[in-house]
Amino acid sequence: MVRVLWMAAGGLALLLGVVGIVLPLLPTTPFLLLAAFCFARSSPRLEAWLLGHPRLGPPIRDWRVEGAISPRAKTLAMIAIAATFGLSLALQLPARVLWIQAATLGAVTLFILTRPNPGRGAKPGSGP
Repeated sequence: MVRVLWMAAGGLALLLGVVGIVLPLLPTTPFLLLAAFCFARSSPRLEAWLLGHPRLGPPIRDWRVEGAISPRAKTLAMIAIAATFGLSLALQLPARVLWIQAATLGAVTLFILTRPNPGRGAKPGSGP
C-alpha cells in the first residue's frame, strides 16, 4: 500500500514537472526531483527511466551527483522569480505581503545562485 502511495506521488510530481515545461511560473526541476525521490521508493524501473530520459534526466543527475543547477535553469528561475514579484507589484499587493514575498524570493534566489554549475565530466581546473 505504501509503495502505491509513493508511486502515485511520483506520478503526480512527474505530471506537474512536465506541465511546468510549458507553464513558466510552475517550476519543473523541483517536481522532477520529487518524482525521482518517490519513484526510488516505489519503482526502480520508473526511477531508472526518469534518470535515463534525455531531457528530464540530466537536471536530476546533476543535482544528485553535484548539487548543481545548470546556468540555463538558473536563468529561467531568475526570470520566473522576477516575473512573480513584478506581477505582485503590478497587482498592488499589500506592503506586508510584498515584504514577505521579497524575503522569500530573495532567499530562493540566493540559494539558486550559490549552487555550482554542473561539471559535465570536465576535469577540475580545466575551465569555468
